[in-house]
Amino acid sequence: MSVADTHRVIEAVWRIESARLIAGLARIVRDVGVAEELAQDALVTALERWPETGVPDNPGAWLMATAKHRAIDHFRRNKLLERKHEELGRELKSQQESAVANFDNANLDNEIEDDLLRLVFVSCHPVLPTEGRVSLTLRLLGGLTTQEIARAFLVPEPTVAQRIVRAKRTLTEARVPFEVPRGPDLGARLSSVLEVIYLIFNEGYSATAGEDWMRPALCEDALRLGRILSGLVPKVAEVHGLLALMEIQASRIHARTGPKGEPILLLDQDRTRWDHMLIRHGLAALQRAEELGGGLGPYALQAAIAACHARARTAAETDWERIAALYDALAQLMPSPIVELNRAVAVAMAFGPAAGLEIIDAIASEPSLKAYHFLPSVRGDFLFKLGRLAEAQAEFQRAASLTQNAREREFLLGRAQACDN
Repeated sequence: MSVADTHRVIEAVWRIESARLIAGLARIVRDVGVAEELAQDALVTALERWPETGVPDNPGAWLMATAKHRAIDHFRRNKLLERKHEELGRELKSQQESAVANFDNANLDNEIEDDLLRLVFVSCHPVLPTEGRVSLTLRLLGGLTTQEIARAFLVPEPTVAQRIVRAKRTLTEARVPFEVPRGPDLGARLSSVLEVIYLIFNEGYSATAGEDWMRPALCEDALRLGRILSGLVPKVAEVHGLLALMEIQASRIHARTGPKGEPILLLDQDRTRWDHMLIRHGLAALQRAEELGGGLGPYALQAAIAACHARARTAAETDWERIAALYDALAQLMPSPIVELNRAVAVAMAFGPAAGLEIIDAIASEPSLKAYHFLPSVRGDFLFKLGRLAEAQAEFQRAASLTQNAREREFLLGRAQACDN
């Protein structure tokens, strides 16, 4: 195997193993920042040695053993936590020779899952600002480099680096424990985790800025995180609800853009291009959420709405009355102007554009929607269907001026121009 091939293998191994590696080290050293440094040291060692020695049979175990050596060096060098140093030494001595075998046994698998879940909760801790949670989660759990995160969110690399450094410093200074929250704290902390994963997915599904309407790689990262979380927390309905929503939404990715990258709206998409395997996965996750009972939460309700679209063989077969009813339930559970905006679309499709316009006009003065380009875009669509073309054109032009996404701006200006025809 050439050096270049070995480096590609190492990169793939790192994407697969880095989260487990950092999670296991963080349990030992009780510091996410130090854990990541130790993991990175192990990666550098692999880059130096594997091209000569070959890739080991169990690269994850090799990386963990190497990182534990670094952990011992770290404690010795800093003359700190002597008792921990002795514990690490005994653990390493007893496990080093059988690392490969132990890495695959059931008990260690359970330990790795516990460590991963702890790392999920630490990375998404509410003590961090949103951008810090997102960046740290992609770095520690997604295995992305600072450069990749910066490219995904169209921000300078130093900005992302600073966010990650500040996030790790904040966790250390706040003495955030490396543990799974219990009791009443669990629900709130889990909501923060779900929010971070969905933010990552949405930025990939409908990019807020840049030349491309979507960034599918971010959707894939969010899906991977959602699948990991559903395995770690299998008895929480909303975890499966979020996974169902992302699986079904992701099934449409290849149909959402045309040959030149232009957006294609849901009702105009070629449904034969939808990924039916992802739809099956999403429907299965939604069923699990429903079976767990307790009523559907916000993510599961949105997944149920997405499922209505997924089950319709053609746009004409869409059960819009069912979707409108689901939005009514969502508005009761999670009232917000954004939910009302989406409910207006469903009501318009079920009962006519005039009914949708009535809902839109009731929320048009909401301060949170003042710069939200979807409001004039949706209102323009209703006006267009009602034959009020001059008003529709003005709304499409206003929407185009508000969006920061180049593809979406072109699409909206095209709709404005169509009002002249």
